[in-house]
Amino acid sequence: MIKHIVAWKLKDEAEGNKKCENAKIIKERLEALRNIITEIKNIEVGININDSSSAYDVVLYSEFETLNDLEKYQKHPEHVKIAEFIGKIREDRIVVDYEA
Repeated sequence: MIKHIVAWKLKDEAEGNKKCENAKIIKERLEALRNIITEIKNIEVGININDSSSAYDVVLYSEFETLNDLEKYQKHPEHVKIAEFIGKIREDRIVVDYEA
């Protein structure tokens, strides 16, 4: 099992929305992928509730059977669309992939 975790710090305003609105858009669009991309075994998106300046705003936790399945997910056109949107609204991104 491959675990894929990504966290983003978002810009205060971007693409005509405030940070909190963009966080909700990310959550909705990424979680909707579970019904589109069959390689996703589990996906969850959390919106930060911690006020710390070192906290990130949104986190993605997802699971895949294999690295190949993760790669298919990352290249899927629907994922690419969301990734392009996130690229426009984020300040920073961190990622961890590991085998469990």
